[in-house]
Amino acid sequence: MLGLRLYMAQRLSAMVMIPLTLGHIAVMIYAIQGGLSAAEILGRTKGSVVWFLFYGLFVLAVSLHASIGLRVIVHETLGLKGRGLEIFMWLSGILLLATGLRALFAVTL
Repeated sequence: MLGLRLYMAQRLSAMVMIPLTLGHIAVMIYAIQGGLSAAEILGRTKGSVVWFLFYGLFVLAVSLHASIGLRVIVHETLGLKGRGLEIFMWLSGILLLATGLRALFAVTL
């Protein structure tokens, strides 16, 4: 049952990530073609609730999606099972979430 839940969680997180990834790429192309510098981009994202929510949801979805994917990779390549595998998944998810949130706060707040 856990396997099915993780499978569904990963698929749902992918469904959330698709429009966010496309939106991110579109914004980056627009910014680059507009000739914006990194400082100008950061000036536009600082204090923006919209960008905070957009990238905050992105960070949550990526952290969930990647930690489940890493769980599968570690199980298949290293043969880790049981509690050790679950601890690895949770720790990798927390690490990804923490680093993503750190970047999010740096560019939006």
